Amino acid sequence: MFPLHDDILPRTFPWVTYTIIGLCTVTFVIQSLQGPEDTKVVEAWGMIPARVMADGAQESEMLVERPTIVQTNFGPQIVNQVRPLMPAAISDWATLITCMFLHGGLMHFAGNMWFLHIFGDNVEDRFGHLLYAMTYICAGVIAGLTHLVSDPGSLIPTIGASGAIAGVMGAYIVLYPKAVVETIIPLPILFTSFAVPAPIFLGIWFLLQLIHGASADASSGGVAWWAHVGGFVAGLAAAGFLMITHLTNPPVDEHRSMVFNKNPSNPY
Repeated sequence: MFPLHDDILPRTFPWVTYTIIGLCTVTFVIQSLQGPEDTKVVEAWGMIPARVMADGAQESEMLVERPTIVQTNFGPQIVNQVRPLMPAAISDWATLITCMFLHGGLMHFAGNMWFLHIFGDNVEDRFGHLLYAMTYICAGVIAGLTHLVSDPGSLIPTIGASGAIAGVMGAYIVLYPKAVVETIIPLPILFTSFAVPAPIFLGIWFLLQLIHGASADASSGGVAWWAHVGGFVAGLAAAGFLMITHLTNPPVDEHRSMVFNKNPSNPY
């Protein structure tokens, strides 16, 4: 399932959401300017579980196999070479934050930014800019810690905003339980979109993360499923706490979008 849009119009301009998208775009462009074999930015700023757990104690002894350009009789060639792991550009633990702004490819980047664009503006509207920014960063850190616990010896760089965005999605399901998401659902003989209640859309998404996390081999790399789970739960908890303590902005019924021909007097 792929979301096209929801039916909630925010009341305020989502400055924080668009700033995050801008920062991720800048870092993605910087990454794109490197060759496909150049992993300097990813290794320096990504979160590598084994490096974080070592916290500088044994980093020089960590060896990784990475693509490297070498000169041969037939010209430059890309080969896999074993070399020492590059140290982090900042504190190892601080990479739990910087890794949120890096991505592994165009589809990874575009998918994350699209999900953030759809769900982030509405969560920012209810939380306010400051609480939203704090929740986003905290959810991302908790997502990284969840992945760290699931595979503490991994030498594979963990990058991407998906853990933090999962937190935004977790908060959304609490804040807008009656929202609707226009969703593309590819079927064997039909490729069309459907209006899906947000709790169902997000609930299915979360269930898939749990299934993949339970069945995947964390040491083989790929998607950090447990990071998504940790981020989503963090967002759920944050939204629940802020609503109980009345720190969220109240919903305003007339800001429901008419794109689905819903009655704007309906509550969220």
